Amino acid sequence: MQLYPAIDMKDGKCVRLTQGLFDDMKVYGHNPCDMAKLWVSKGATFLHVVDLDGALAGRTVNESVIQELVRSVDIPIQLGGGIRSRQAVEYMLNLGISRVIIGTKAVKEPEFIRGLVEEFGAERIVIGVDAKDGMAAAEGWEEVSALTALKLCQIMKGYGVRHVVYTDIGRDGMLSGPNVAATKKLTDETGMDIIASGGVSCMEDLQELYEHNIKGAIIGKALYEKRLELEEAILRFEGRKDR
Repeated sequence: MQLYPAIDMKDGKCVRLTQGLFDDMKVYGHNPCDMAKLWVSKGATFLHVVDLDGALAGRTVNESVIQELVRSVDIPIQLGGGIRSRQAVEYMLNLGISRVIIGTKAVKEPEFIRGLVEEFGAERIVIGVDAKDGMAAAEGWEEVSALTALKLCQIMKGYGVRHVVYTDIGRDGMLSGPNVAATKKLTDETGMDIIASGGVSCMEDLQELYEHNIKGAIIGKALYEKRLELEEAILRFEGRKDR
């Protein structure tokens, strides 16, 4: 199971939100690059980065920080937040970002994703499926669509998408445990690489995801609040077949 330490950026700082609410934000560091280096020093093999300003603005905002992040670590980075055009995708990949996460455009213009996968490849394009009560949300989680999370995943699979970051918005930042049942359902019914996001609070949560054959997990507030140790989690879950 691939683990992804999360770095969420707002105003150039490293922050965490609760349930996606921008008025419920806590700053954990003033330099996201220092945080990235910390997670790498603890064994991180992939980073999950979100430009929260970009998610609201509909375009990349923290570009200079993103450039510095790519230069400061030698592991892959997947990036989301405000990436809504082919040109933006190409630009980020050329900067050195390994995977680009598309959320809002996948909900509002699903056909757009087909072209991205054809041009850039399935390993470079990740779909962010953010759900409120099972329905896919968009625009920085401000709007809820008429598509279920499962239906959106099925559409994306038809376009060749392999990787999905699935976030249960109600659990994000709550340290209440991930929505294992919903994540397992998406994994079982689509066969895609579903990455669980939102709610991971402890090693037991990761163990439950692992036992249900979930392919990846994003860890945010649990790391920042020192609820679990990244080194221990990586040793236990990444690449291990005997647990």
